[in-house]
Amino acid sequence: MKFFVDTAEIAEIRALAATGLLDGVTTNPSLIAKSGRNILDVIAEICEVVSGPVSAEVAATEYEQMMKEAKVLRQIAKNVAIKVPLTPDGLRVCHALAKEGTQVNVTLCFSPAQALLAAKAGASFISPFVGRLDDIGQNGMELIADIVQIYGNYPSIKTEVLVASIRNPIHLIEAAKMGADVATIPPGVIKQLYHHPLTDKGLSAFLADWAKTGQSIA
Repeated sequence: MKFFVDTAEIAEIRALAATGLLDGVTTNPSLIAKSGRNILDVIAEICEVVSGPVSAEVAATEYEQMMKEAKVLRQIAKNVAIKVPLTPDGLRVCHALAKEGTQVNVTLCFSPAQALLAAKAGASFISPFVGRLDDIGQNGMELIADIVQIYGNYPSIKTEVLVASIRNPIHLIEAAKMGADVATIPPGVIKQLYHHPLTDKGLSAFLADWAKTGQSIA
């Protein structure tokens, strides 16, 4: 499974990239707004740090303007993936860009039918939002299972399932068990993945025993 980080904070991206765990980055208008910076500057800086796909989302909702914005965004770097909403105009943009060889991330997916439409339009990635479905009393992970199953029925579908709106490590593990291709994870959740009380306890014991030896390796 590929790990993307869902943030526009360059310091967090640099720190995660240094671990070798990061395969890409996703951003959206809300994350850009939170960063307080110009979107073009942010995307350019991220692309210098990460060699994998960097999703940059258009802000327009109508086809012509979305295409204009996509043209600007994809000129930033070769690894920019244009992010579009799962709407009729968004899928039209997806189809046009995909034919030109541009990676497209279709976002705000909440049903298997929508995911199938995105695949038909040539999306590189489909972003189903599990946490937001959980928020309204639905099981977001069932959506992932359905999409993985449907895509698996058709070898011609190359669209990768990019699990979004991940709220906790359980979402990640369940998605991995289902065979999802990518997870885009908030930095806080990635940090949770490191921790286990038995790891902490074992390390404390090892350090205490080592201190008793009085030795130094370097």
